[in-house]
Amino acid sequence: MKKHHFGLIGFPVTHTMSPFIHEELFRLSGLDAEYTVFSLSAEELSQSPTQEKLRELDGFNVTIPHKKEVISILDQMDPKSELSSSVNTVKKENERLLGYTTDGEGFLAALHAGGIQPGGKALVLGSGGVSRVMAFELADAAYFPDLTICVRESGLSSAHALAESLTEKLKKEQKIFEVQVCLYEELNPKESYALAVNGTPAGMHPNIHTIPPIPPELFKNIHAVFDAVYNPQHTPFLQKARQAGCVAVGGMDMLVWQAAAAHKIWYGAQFDPEQIAEISAKAVIEMQRLFGEPKG
Repeated sequence: MKKHHFGLIGFPVTHTMSPFIHEELFRLSGLDAEYTVFSLSAEELSQSPTQEKLRELDGFNVTIPHKKEVISILDQMDPKSELSSSVNTVKKENERLLGYTTDGEGFLAALHAGGIQPGGKALVLGSGGVSRVMAFELADAAYFPDLTICVRESGLSSAHALAESLTEKLKKEQKIFEVQVCLYEELNPKESYALAVNGTPAGMHPNIHTIPPIPPELFKNIHAVFDAVYNPQHTPFLQKARQAGCVAVGGMDMLVWQAAAAHKIWYGAQFDPEQIAEISAKAVIEMQRLFGEPKG
């Protein structure tokens, strides 16, 4: 039987839990496969030898900072990845590289698993790849009809572009939806939100003490938060939210669900919620073994 070869590209990728998660998924599905991590700079990704090496794989995942840059080497993209300009899963089919995004599917599955119900206002922190995917999913699923995208000044142009794309898409689909853009310093701490999601790398290992600069008082007026960062398990953003009484969900479930969706794309695998929950729990234990508990 043929051995399959998959991998992950990103830079840096020293903190990733993807090999552990994908190997667990391969084990459950009974597929003979290996999963290799490739730490590639933007310059390396643009070089022909690197691209030829990637085409030797059966498929690969993409993480920060290549979710947009990888598009240039693809032969085709699915509608969701085209819409969000973000690719996290690539499948080789008939010698062609096909791009997909499974982040959105993983995000919604993690919200559901965390008991976060739709409805009300949502606050999206950041306007990069992950934030774009989450914003489109919230809008597309009609989860939250009122969305605010909050960024630093350096992210204003991309935030406005995201808002314009969302408005155009939802107008075509005749969905009732409102979207605004603001700077962190413009956030009203007395405003209420049903959900706040962090799509920025703030708090990610090794910079575990950083946090999106929203007013601390705002947490008291947020019902639920979701942090796409999964390493560490308890980011400062999640800790502040829990202290204020918010429902708080971390990024590990999203990571495992989006990985499972990649396996479905690669070779048609299916996994149930109990299997995903088991892998998530194992991955947290393995992450703490590899990186330790954050101090302070």
